[in-house]
Amino acid sequence: MVDLYEEILKIKTEGGSAAVATIIGTEGSTPRETGAKMVVREDRTIFGTIGGGCLEERVIEDAIKVIREEKPRIFHHDLTGTEAAGSGMICGGVLDIYIEPIIPTPAVFIFGGGHISLFVSKISAMAGFQVAVIDDRAEFASMERFPEAEQVIAEKFSLVFPQLKVDRSSYLVIVTRGHAGDQEVLEWAITTEARYIGMIGSRQKIRTLYRNLEKKGIARERLQRVFAPIGLEIGALTPEEIAVAIVGQMIRVRREPLIPRQAPGDAPTGGPANGKKFDSC
Repeated sequence: MVDLYEEILKIKTEGGSAAVATIIGTEGSTPRETGAKMVVREDRTIFGTIGGGCLEERVIEDAIKVIREEKPRIFHHDLTGTEAAGSGMICGGVLDIYIEPIIPTPAVFIFGGGHISLFVSKISAMAGFQVAVIDDRAEFASMERFPEAEQVIAEKFSLVFPQLKVDRSSYLVIVTRGHAGDQEVLEWAITTEARYIGMIGSRQKIRTLYRNLEKKGIARERLQRVFAPIGLEIGALTPEEIAVAIVGQMIRVRREPLIPRQAPGDAPTGGPANGKKFDSC
């Protein structure tokens, strides 16, 4: 049991997601007793066991649903009737299994403190993200300007990167005031495990930055994970609307992590209005 809780702590520390399945009630003959626990990671691997076999496979599926929904649920499994017949199990009992999600609080790191960032920060905080804002201009990176942020840093981007704890529950929003800043942040961002990387800009700007990075030896494949132009394609024009599109895309990635994404330049996820008008911010 101690090892199981250590595994949970490890998952949370690494920014991963998982679920804990606990048998909370049994009747008749069951493979494990009340209180037995199993950790199911988001990649479907497990730590511990609640009985093995087809029952465990079904509990893993239940756990994945709980991870995606981020809501605890109780599941009932009857090993006396149809379920048992279909699985080949002959225990003959029934179990109630409580499954609770282990989900780290998602953190969004906003690079740039301009007009769009102002609203991305507010909406992200409202949507349950921990917010950090980074800009190399002190007048744009202050707690007065971003009161809802957990952290505001006024420093050169290159000096800030080593300080940031970016993991699989992190979201990186690149909306600096110019091409040079965007490229600097993007080059670093693609080396992280961040769950989401989005960059503002017109298609022409994005092609230019990608070519610049490729000349530096960065493979195009590494850029496939970037959402650029950033944001859902909702025809956004104003900073407020663009912020809604950006946070909406972050929420979509958070809730439906298995949605296939298209390669940058094929059918960009943001659309021209989400980046072209506000090429610099």
